Amino acid sequence: MEIFEYMSKYDYEQLVMCHDKASGLKAIIAIHDTTLGPALGGTRMWTYASEEAAIEDALRLAKGMTYKNAAAGLNLGGGKTVIIGNPKEDKNEAMFRAFGRYIQGLNGRYITAEDVGTTEQDMDLIHEETDYVTGISPAFGSSGNPSPVTAYGVYRGMKAAAKEGFGTDSLEGKTVAVQGVGNVAFSLCRHLHEEGARLIVTDINKEAVNRAVEEFGATAVEPDEIYGVDCDIYAPCALGATINDETLQQLKAKVIAGAANNQLKETKHGDILHERGIVYTPDYVINAGGVINVADELNGYNKERAMKRVETIYDNVTRVFEISRRDNIPTYKAADRMAEERIEQMRHSRSQFLQNSHHILSRR
Repeated sequence: MEIFEYMSKYDYEQLVMCHDKASGLKAIIAIHDTTLGPALGGTRMWTYASEEAAIEDALRLAKGMTYKNAAAGLNLGGGKTVIIGNPKEDKNEAMFRAFGRYIQGLNGRYITAEDVGTTEQDMDLIHEETDYVTGISPAFGSSGNPSPVTAYGVYRGMKAAAKEGFGTDSLEGKTVAVQGVGNVAFSLCRHLHEEGARLIVTDINKEAVNRAVEEFGATAVEPDEIYGVDCDIYAPCALGATINDETLQQLKAKVIAGAANNQLKETKHGDILHERGIVYTPDYVINAGGVINVADELNGYNKERAMKRVETIYDNVTRVFEISRRDNIPTYKAADRMAEERIEQMRHSRSQFLQNSHHILSRR
């Protein structure tokens, strides 16, 4: 992998290698774009096959956060950290405090949060060394568990998708097939149940399924049966890549809207959905409630303000559908275009401001 060639191709700004011998810290901070503001993105801890694989993951995830934050309407850019190591065995206090000092050294260009393999407690340790961290304990003024907020955003986005697919955003009487009933999906099911939707659920965790059956009157099916059920809306809320060659032959839903990341196995599957007239809601637009919520911590967390911002996911999803129709492109491309247009608008605005400032100074 030619790193500078890759960074140039996808317009990355910075790659920071962080090492602390005493604690065993090996971390990579990737900053993709700060046009809209400081880069915000979580810290992932994972056992990577190689250092190159870790770098690639950091770069890929950082770019994804640029698009997610831009599409969510946040004044934040995209970044990501990966720490090389086993999250169950290799963690220690010194590691996260050392990492916090590296973040502090970036002087606000990058703000972190928890991600796969890291916890609220890890963020608290980072917070000992820097204020450029979100998702810390509520005792320090953070927002706490993001799952209910993420779920509410998915619910709002699903209503926007229903309006696109059925002509009304009411979910009453609609049958929603929910794949995965984890923390986010369970809260989503509550919103759907309260509006009068019928639920079909599945999960490898039978206890979670039984809870949804008992509390919401959901119908349970086996994990591999969820794709072929008769439903109006398919909500992928667990594994990624559940929209693939195999499942596309089974899906009967008119609308796809769920919380899972990377729902399309390949971009061609988004093209197929577009050709078939199935309303696909791009994942990073509909599941942005969590990042919107933690971003509010940067202003001193206010739940009411954060929830009002999460409600705008309805408008963001609607905008994606408008761009899809305007440009006759699949919605996954429309989401990217929406994010890119916002970034480019700000870049142009800043360029014009600098040119005007230079012109005024040169006349003095």
